[in-house]
Amino acid sequence: MTDNRPHIVVVEDEAVQRQLLVDYLGKQHFRVTGLDSGPALRRLVEREHELPALVLLDVGLPGEDGFALAQWLRDRSARLGIIMVTAASDTIDRVVGLESGADDYIAKPFDPRELLARVKSVLRRAIGVAPAASPRVRMGRWILDLDKRVLVDAGDGRQETLAPSEYDLLKLFAENPNRPLYRDWLLESTSHREMEAVDRAIDLRIMRLRRKIEADPRRPRVLRTVRGIGYMFVPPKE
Repeated sequence: MTDNRPHIVVVEDEAVQRQLLVDYLGKQHFRVTGLDSGPALRRLVEREHELPALVLLDVGLPGEDGFALAQWLRDRSARLGIIMVTAASDTIDRVVGLESGADDYIAKPFDPRELLARVKSVLRRAIGVAPAASPRVRMGRWILDLDKRVLVDAGDGRQETLAPSEYDLLKLFAENPNRPLYRDWLLESTSHREMEAVDRAIDLRIMRLRRKIEADPRRPRVLRTVRGIGYMFVPPKE
């Protein structure tokens, strides 16, 4: 079974600290891999078919420092999230880390809750929005027409109008197929009025959309729930 949780790689040479981070982030519904060195990170990146969603990178690694690894990672992908971790609080280290391509920086010792907030923030930015490959995107037996902003029945051509918030949400899914999207990022990206920003707003919109596009809204196959994260659009395989 495919594991759709965002993949975080923790690169930390100190074994106890590395395991603490792996265990903590694993409990927050992430898929986490712990590595002890730059060469191990390079091997993993070259072996995997996809880059991780985020790398938590210790600056003071033996043999090759985190700054060089951050630059190497950034050269491979502009979307990969990178957070530098160091025991130093020197501003110079922070500046060098960010200039090397890191998205954020956190100094040891840190509160795990602060780390989690930074991880989620970087992941939201790293998701970004890529343009849809086509102005017409298949969603189950429906087709989302991005130009006309309507759903079109793939069988009989009947059109279903969409509220602006429904269209915006489906457009985000169409631009990010097979990628788990966080509830709060979806809410921030599609809310047109501040009063809409309530905890259940996205869940309610998803429920309404499922009633429109799913063959069985109780067993969704197009807009799937990703436990502890949010939702994911799964295009048909045909």
